[in-house]
Amino acid sequence: MIGAGFIGLEMAENLKTRGLDVTVIEKAPHVLPPLDEEMAAFVQNELTSKGIRVITGESAQSFSEQGKKIKLTNGEDVDSDLTILSIGVRPENSLAMQAGIKTGLSGGILVDESYQTSEPDIFAVGDAIVVKQQVSGKDALIALASPANRQGRQVADIIAGLKRTNRGSIGTAIVRVFDLAAASTGLSERVVKQLGLEHQVVHVSGKDHAGYYPGATDLTLKLVFDPKTGKIYGAQGIGANGVDKRIDILATAIKGGLTIFDLPELEFTYAPPFGSAKDPVNMLGYAAINLAEEISESIQWYQLKEEQQKGNQLLDVRNPEELANGRFPDAVNIPLNQLRDRVSELDPTKNYIVSCHSGLRSYVAERLLKQNGFKVKNLDGAFALYKTVRPEELIYE
Repeated sequence: MIGAGFIGLEMAENLKTRGLDVTVIEKAPHVLPPLDEEMAAFVQNELTSKGIRVITGESAQSFSEQGKKIKLTNGEDVDSDLTILSIGVRPENSLAMQAGIKTGLSGGILVDESYQTSEPDIFAVGDAIVVKQQVSGKDALIALASPANRQGRQVADIIAGLKRTNRGSIGTAIVRVFDLAAASTGLSERVVKQLGLEHQVVHVSGKDHAGYYPGATDLTLKLVFDPKTGKIYGAQGIGANGVDKRIDILATAIKGGLTIFDLPELEFTYAPPFGSAKDPVNMLGYAAINLAEEISESIQWYQLKEEQQKGNQLLDVRNPEELANGRFPDAVNIPLNQLRDRVSELDPTKNYIVSCHSGLRSYVAERLLKQNGFKVKNLDGAFALYKTVRPEELIYE
């Protein structure tokens, strides 16, 4: 399987379930390129746990022996009885080109706010048109079923004389990969950086419903936002259950112009089988507000090694039994329930980065230490996220 996007991974799952040996080759540094690296790592771990070989950062350079041998850009040869290319889509614009209609990004058909092309009597909708990415305002090609269906309804209304406006799309999408769902909406952290937008990121771990009710499963959400205005740029989610619900809510928030300050105010149906009294979306809002209002400070997983090299001390507040799952190099371990009594063991002249398993206890530790005069930042996503994306950098007993 060449290409590890949404369709490629759906095909890989089906082929593996069929009983075939499957290798996935992706040119990008990680699978599911629309997601950020740390969120895609959950999906890659799921693929490998199900016996699929994953090769990232490489692409097919040539085929030989009637397609049965694939040479990769790193020189490796991969044997294949069946090769499927799933490397993206391009607009089918041949008819438009023949009609002299103007095209834009990657050959996409240019339309105005009424879906009119450069030929006033010809309209276009669907995967072949260039749309505005509503969050960035940039031209984009968003080949998704929901926007295409909406456009079809809108252009029919316009032709019938009703006022409708092509507002663009935010690219909300989801895929199932074996026992996990992965979803995203809006802009990724990577794209926000490329656009040069001021931003912060927060990760929240929780359960798809109340933890004490049987069957609760893990859920990880990521939010990218503007700390000054609270504008939500994008969100991503990973988990076995409930991912669709949360990303749909966050997509609605983006479309509706809600900010991080509105997320705690959202009210959801609650009973233990369905959710939590403080839903993970509410918690995203609380955590983002803490950062925006500088109640809390955080660093991201990819900043940890650099921060440690600067001399900042990592403080792990997990319980001793949790350390068997892996240790951070050069970290001091003081369990949270002992921290208040052992705070004198810490050096007040040092800057500390605090971590626990998921981020809850580390936030409590951050508040405790700051109230004692320490300079502290929280490792966003904590050990659970770091172990997923950088397991080779941990120490195991």
